[in-house]
Amino acid sequence: MKRSIKALPVIYSLRHCPYAMRARLAIFKSKQPVLLRDIKLNNKPPEMLALSTDGTVPLLVIPNSLNINTPPEIVEESLDIMLKVLSMSDPSGLLAEKNGVSLADMHSLIKDFDTGLIPANEAYKCAKRYKESNLNECRQACEVYLQQLEERLEKYQFLLSDDESLVDVALMPFIRQFSKVERQWYQQSPYPQLRAWLNRYLQSPMYTKVMAKHPLWVDNHQDVIFGDI
Repeated sequence: MKRSIKALPVIYSLRHCPYAMRARLAIFKSKQPVLLRDIKLNNKPPEMLALSTDGTVPLLVIPNSLNINTPPEIVEESLDIMLKVLSMSDPSGLLAEKNGVSLADMHSLIKDFDTGLIPANEAYKCAKRYKESNLNECRQACEVYLQQLEERLEKYQFLLSDDESLVDVALMPFIRQFSKVERQWYQQSPYPQLRAWLNRYLQSPMYTKVMAKHPLWVDNHQDVIFGDI
């Protein structure tokens, strides 16, 4: 029996936000439907703000299917959302151990990149946008992490093995973000394996569906059923 629309989890999302993108990728991979609500940062729906502690996306709301009077489960961090939805359904085995790398190890690796690459990426974007003199230094700070990924991809098709893992899906949106800062430099950069890995994602039907543009939920309160279903 199909679940009713009201019983489906809800994901509040921002289309181009890499954190929201990684959450949508995991949801798509889980093959479990959710209700997608696209928002604008300058016009956040009060329904979302009433549930969120900090008013950021992504935000996953999981209703209690057994008792509608019980408050829903709220998951706010993008990596926590990925882990939550994939723990419920993981047909691609993204959470499975790869080459001796456990789920705990994957989580630690992603956290290392989140605390290192992401702020370096932000500084790089700002240096480019505001034509700052330290552009090269900011790019080089990012390259410390890119080089690690390139070395992994010289051995395997994906970052941990020849099979896709949570790490690939979690990092891809931020490598995409890096690649767009200086497009010409990136295309000529010494990271051919990383470019090939990213291009496989960007040219995939999954990416097209995950990045599809939908009407803003705040405009008409019309939910969109999202997921690889």
